[in-house]
Amino acid sequence: MLNFPNSTEFNKRIPKQKFYENIAVTPAMKRAFVEQIRTIYWRNKIAATTLNLAAGEQVTEIEVFEVRLSAPELDESVLRQIDREIPYHILFLLEYEGKYRAVIGYKEAAAGKTAFKVDRYYSTDWLDEDDLPVHLDGLTLDAVYENFVRQIAGDALGAGESTSLKDCVEQQKQRELLEKQIAALEAKIRKEKQPRKKFEMVQQMKTLTGELERV
Repeated sequence: MLNFPNSTEFNKRIPKQKFYENIAVTPAMKRAFVEQIRTIYWRNKIAATTLNLAAGEQVTEIEVFEVRLSAPELDESVLRQIDREIPYHILFLLEYEGKYRAVIGYKEAAAGKTAFKVDRYYSTDWLDEDDLPVHLDGLTLDAVYENFVRQIAGDALGAGESTSLKDCVEQQKQRELLEKQIAALEAKIRKEKQPRKKFEMVQQMKTLTGELERV
């Protein structure tokens, strides 16, 4: 898929039961796997053994999973469950009625660097497969993974490639927090009857807006 080299092709179907049968998952999680997913295919393995790439310090393999859906929405908890069970970085290609959405988790090393935890997911819109903005770019697996995240996140990460991916993600978190605080203040200002309190909140909102512009 995605015109990745033939050497990376794996094309193995993975029974979706693998992710919930022999482990403790909630009834809601099992229901999401059963009702929202039709089939899962392991399409590609991007690794130093399948491509002329150097192994990364953090990324040793990137698996490409095609997840065919029964409905256009998939609970994020399902992706997190798959990511927990597979000890590598994963590029998800969600398929529904011939359209595709690329999804990837920004992963950070957990304690001891023996495992990874997903900080957050980024995704494209629903597109034709040929229009997905995902392509191999980089000389190491770390670089390929980082570029996948940037390609899929698009404008959401804001800063350019001169800023580290980790810093871009942290800046996005700061923006989201400030935007949430500003929205909450705006709602309070609309309801506030006392001029003095309203003035104080307006000044506070101006401060937060200034911080947002600097992030």
